[in-house]
Amino acid sequence: MRTAILKQLRLTIIALLLALGTVPSLAIDPPYQRQMERLAEIMGSLYFLQPLCDAGPEDWRAQMAELITLDEPDEDRRQRLAGAFNVGYTAYSRFHRACTPAAREALKRLLVEAERTAREIHTRYAE
Repeated sequence: MRTAILKQLRLTIIALLLALGTVPSLAIDPPYQRQMERLAEIMGSLYFLQPLCDAGPEDWRAQMAELITLDEPDEDRRQRLAGAFNVGYTAYSRFHRACTPAAREALKRLLVEAERTAREIHTRYAE
């Protein structure tokens, strides 16, 4: 099941990346900024948890960098997205040192939330 979720999430993020490439940079926050920050936070958490639980080959940091690049945010938004990624990473690194059942469950839930959030951004703002 985790493999199917990862594949679907990857496809959704790729679609989001492609769609955001067509959105012009704005001087003010786009309407999807809060969701992008949450997605960045989730991706930071996944970046920490995935290798801990040997859960797959995804490079969440690289995907986040690509997402930021394609979104073309101004410096303030770029910093907030990077900061959200770091908050997600730090939050899980403080409490998880080994892959426990709780870490596996968190990983599973974060994957589902990331897919849902990416799909929502894409559906509401890219089409």
